Order: sequence, then C-alpha cells, then structure tokens
Amino acid sequence: MALADSNQGSSGKGQCFTTTHWSVVLTAGTESSPVAQAALETLCRSYWYPLYAYVRRQGNSPEDAQDLTQEFFARFLEKQIFRQARPERGRFRSFLLTSIKHFLVNEWHRATARKRGGGHTLVPLDTVLAERLYSREPARDLAADKLYDRSWALALLEQVRARLRDEYAAEGRSDRFEIVERFLPGEESGVSYVEVARQLGMAEGTLKSDVHRFKQRYRQVLRAEIAHTVARPEDVDEELRHLLAVLGG
Repeated sequence: MALADSNQGSSGKGQCFTTTHWSVVLTAGTESSPVAQAALETLCRSYWYPLYAYVRRQGNSPEDAQDLTQEFFARFLEKQIFRQARPERGRFRSFLLTSIKHFLVNEWHRATARKRGGGHTLVPLDTVLAERLYSREPARDLAADKLYDRSWALALLEQVRARLRDEYAAEGRSDRFEIVERFLPGEESGVSYVEVARQLGMAEGTLKSDVHRFKQRYRQVLRAEIAHTVARPEDVDEELRHLLAVLGG
C-alpha cells in the first residue's frame, strides 16, 4: 500500500489504485477474500472514533455508546455488510455512516451494558481515549453528521502524522520530526523559521528546506491515506476538498 497508490501517472493510475483498502474491499464483491477482510479491518480500526462520536452525539451514555459501537463493528465484519457497497457509492466514510444509521434504527432498543459481538472484540475500542476525545468536541449543537465528518477528518490527519512519525523514526530522525511538524497548519501559532533555527543552532535555509520536504511528503501521504478510503482515483481530490471544508480550510 505504498504512496504509488495515489501518485501514479495517468497510464498506470487505475491499476495501482486497486490496491487501496476500500478498492480491495469493493473489488472482492461477494467473494470471500482474506485480503479484503484484512483491508476492511484496517479501515475500521483506523476510524472507529468518528462512529463512537456519532453514537454519543445521539444522546447515548459512554457505556451504551461503547456497546453500540462495538456491536456495530462485530456485525459489520462478521456479517460482511460491506458486500452491500457498490463502487458508485464511492467512499468508505459515507458507507460506514449510512450503515451505522441503519444499525441504530434496528438496534436502539437493545442498547444494554451486556457483552456484545458474540464475545469477540473485532475492533478494540480505547474507551478512555474515546471519552477524552469526545470531551474536546465542539458545542453540543453541532449535528451528529457534522461531528462524524469532523472526527473522520481529524482521525485521517492523525493517521498521516503517525505514518510520517514512523518514517522519521525508522531513519533515526525522530528529533527532526518533532521540529518540522511544528510548521504544519494548526500547530504553534506564529512560529518563525528564524526563531526555531536560532534555538536549534542551525541555518535558517537548512530548516526551510527540511520543512519544505516534510510538507511535500505530508501532502503525498495525505493523498495516499485518502485513496485508501475511496473507490476511484477521481474521488481523491473531491474527498480532499471535503476534508478541508470540514476543517474550515
């Protein structure tokens, strides 16, 4: 699942795109495919919190939201609900939200504190982290659908950051990552190259070059992560625009 997934030339773009997570799932169709199942579980593990936030915003307690979210994933994976998806529906984000809406309508009355999912924890939920994140969400008047989209966008950006952090660590440059990430949008307000370079005892030009390369790589990885969640190459730009709009960019 390399960056080539979403950064190929036009001649090979479609072929390479079929290796992204959601495309693998959709291509599998009605066939049983371990590769598709693994891709789907990767997506679910990466983006469980937006669903948890959505369920919480529907008025459920933390305990009920945890139960409902876990039960949803258990059924979603075990019953292979993904087989209902069609490429023209495009986005894992949208399909997942539609699926949990249907689930809540059918299962609302079963929101109890008992163990769910047949005793299998298919997508482990960090319940402490979930509530800590939820406590930081915007005002309660933000609609559940909008909260889901916002949480989705932030989770995706965190995936990008984690991937880059791992890349730098693998190269023995974790300290450099901590420096260049300060220049990402939304980080330290008003941080200047001159000030940071002086603090680090390095040339300003060197710092600017490092940050420029980091931002280029950040954009590449962001597109690649988005590509994993859509069905067609042409959906990447539209989903990126949606993400920026959700975050007010």
